Parts: sequence; structure tokens; C-alpha cells
Amino acid sequence: MTKIALFGAGGKMGVRLSRNLANSDFETAHVEVSQEGRDRLKSELGFDCQDPAEALEHVDVVVLAVPDTAIRNVSASIVDMVPSGAMIICLDAAAPFAGHLPKRDDVTYFVSHPCHPPIFNDEDTKEGRKDYFGGIAAKQGIVNALMQGPEADYRLGEEVGKTIFAPVARSHRVTVEQMALLEPGLSETVCASLLDVMREAMDEVVARGVPKDAARDFLLGHMNILGAVIFKEVDGVFSDACNKAIEFGKPTLMKSDWKRVFEPEEIAASIDRIT
Repeated sequence: MTKIALFGAGGKMGVRLSRNLANSDFETAHVEVSQEGRDRLKSELGFDCQDPAEALEHVDVVVLAVPDTAIRNVSASIVDMVPSGAMIICLDAAAPFAGHLPKRDDVTYFVSHPCHPPIFNDEDTKEGRKDYFGGIAAKQGIVNALMQGPEADYRLGEEVGKTIFAPVARSHRVTVEQMALLEPGLSETVCASLLDVMREAMDEVVARGVPKDAARDFLLGHMNILGAVIFKEVDGVFSDACNKAIEFGKPTLMKSDWKRVFEPEEIAASIDRIT
């Protein structure tokens, strides 16, 4: 049986992962430094935690469900106890991209990250429709990167990713550099920023007299149909009026060089701020 040591098992992400691992064929050793996290893991799932040295005995895979800012210290503190040939999995590309993983040529470094359930999905249960984060009831995609290690190890890393983020609809292979383009580049710098602007825009029209419920329904409904057309979820086209509004709106809202956020130096600077 493949043994997994889950570090950060009592955190918000760690508990999600612990729950999914409990429904798998993996043997899991739980590690959590905070008493609050230990209590949460015990009360919610009934699991006890082990000290790091015990958890790492004969381990096959180490999953670091800890904040990006802690990856460097946590990985450095345990790397000498990790058996040769084992795999260390990070759940985000930021720390690996920034070079925060210690040098150890005889271990595999792998990154697996959830895409989260898409806006356009086919969930037919209330639980699925309300699982916005994923990992509970709604199907989602994941992206995986084999950063270091033999090619044969990719299958194991992907299997762990599919387990901890289950249910998984699609699994995509990328590089660590490509994953950094996806996050923070695409998902946070671009998508989160534009969504935050849209919320500010909704608040602005409310401040100008539009009833809040009307503004919310109008914006979210238009996000749905406009997004379906833009992302080819439906076979449709915008009206001439909408196209004219876009032609005016984009240069008004966006700097002409906004795509520089995807340049390597900008991605590196963003990750440096994160980590």
C-alpha cells in the first residue's frame, strides 16, 4: 500500500484532503503543528496526528498542504528524513517556481493544483451546484507538473492529485512555468482583478440609484450569457450594440500593454510577493 504523509492535515485545505484520502486506498499519516488544527482534524474526521519523523518512516509520498510562505521552511525541515525515491507534492506552483524547494536529487518533486468547478457544468445535485471550491461533490479539472524525477513517477503524482481533489473530470499535464502563468497570472492577476472591478461597477450603479437586487441579477445574468458566447459554450454572437460597447470599453478600462502581466519577469515578481 502506498503511504502518504500529509503535512498541514488540520488546516482548511488539509481537512478537505484528509477526507478524500480516507476514501482511497492510500495509507495516510497526518501531521499538523497547531493544536487548533489537531482538534479540528479529530473533531471533524476522528483522525489523530503523528510527529513528522514517525509520519515519514517508509513514506512514498509527502503532500505539503501548507501556505506558500511556509513551503521553504517546512520542506527544508523534513527533506533529510524523506526516503530516497519518495515524492514531495506541492499544491501550488508558487514556491517551486520561486526555487524554495531544497536540493535533493534523489526525490521527486511534483505539483498538483485544482482548476475548481467550472461555471458551465452539468452538476445535477444541489450539493454539486453549491460546491464552488471543489473536492466535495462537484467535478473539476486539475493541472499537474512533474518538476523533478523519473517520468514513471508522473502517474503516481497524478493519481494522488485525482484523489485529493476528487471528483476530477479532467487532468491536464503542464510545466511548473506554465502553471505559474495560470496562477497567479491568469486566475488571480487577470480574472480575480476583473471580477473585483465588476463588483465595484455593480456597487457604482447601485450608488447611482439602481436597486441592489436588480443590479446583481442583471450583472450575474449577463455574465452567464456573455461568458457562454465568449467561451463558445453556445453558438451565438453579440449584437452590434454590444460589439460597439466592447470596442469603446476595452481601451477605456484596460491599458494597451496589459498582457505584460504574463511576461516572465512579471510572473516572477508576482510570485515573489506571494511567497
